[in-house]
Amino acid sequence: MTTATSPHDRPIPLDGARVLLTGASSGIGAAAAVTLAERGATVGLVARRADRLAEVLEACRRHTPESRVWVADLSDTAAAADLALEAWDHFGGLDVLVNNAGAPKRTPVTKLDIEDVRSTMTLNFESPVRMSLAILPKMLDRDAGLVVNVASFAGRVGVMGEAAYCASKFALCGWSEAMALDLWHTGIGVRLVLPGAIDTEIWDQPGNEPPLYDGPLEPVETLATGIADAIEGTAFEHYLPDMKAIAEYKTAHIDEFQVASMAFAGPRS
Repeated sequence: MTTATSPHDRPIPLDGARVLLTGASSGIGAAAAVTLAERGATVGLVARRADRLAEVLEACRRHTPESRVWVADLSDTAAAADLALEAWDHFGGLDVLVNNAGAPKRTPVTKLDIEDVRSTMTLNFESPVRMSLAILPKMLDRDAGLVVNVASFAGRVGVMGEAAYCASKFALCGWSEAMALDLWHTGIGVRLVLPGAIDTEIWDQPGNEPPLYDGPLEPVETLATGIADAIEGTAFEHYLPDMKAIAEYKTAHIDEFQVASMAFAGPRS
């Protein structure tokens, strides 16, 4: 079988790039913003918390003084789409959109209601979709650009007690794969980032049950470097840290994997 070539194989150098990054006030987004700026990217920072954004912006402007912030709640998806267009106009175009904003939902399916599911899907899935679709026609007119979707390892493997969260991240993974195929013969690339257990605020959020996982956490710098490398590289999928073998085992041995996962829940009542 011959290997197809595509503009996806063309990396985007960060030096001089214009990047819009959501979820930039803390955790993965804050670390990624500074790393992108260190590599020469002018960064548009988006999040809800103005005070935290100001701290990240100060760090970014040490490297790229034209970086700026937008304070916004991206669960308002119409406003999120408008913001993406505003950022495009402000910077005179965007080279990269990094959809990183998201929120956990650690609630067993037995306790979920439809509003829990809807709000999780809105922020974690619909918001990045709306922002991507808003600027996609402009990227297509220019025939250049890159969309980076930060999903989760929980977008490849179901996690007990996180049905709504997994649904949103599985959806983002499927969207990213299909989007990449639809854009294969254009100059627009897509990258999918799959974080594992990362040391962020996601583990201690109001309205969530305690996490089952209590093992080691990867530092946010791993994700920051990984996102920057994904932009400047050519691969579609990026497990950070590399847990691809676990996802592959789950796919090949789903029943065995489900039984093993039940160990977290203890014996059946």
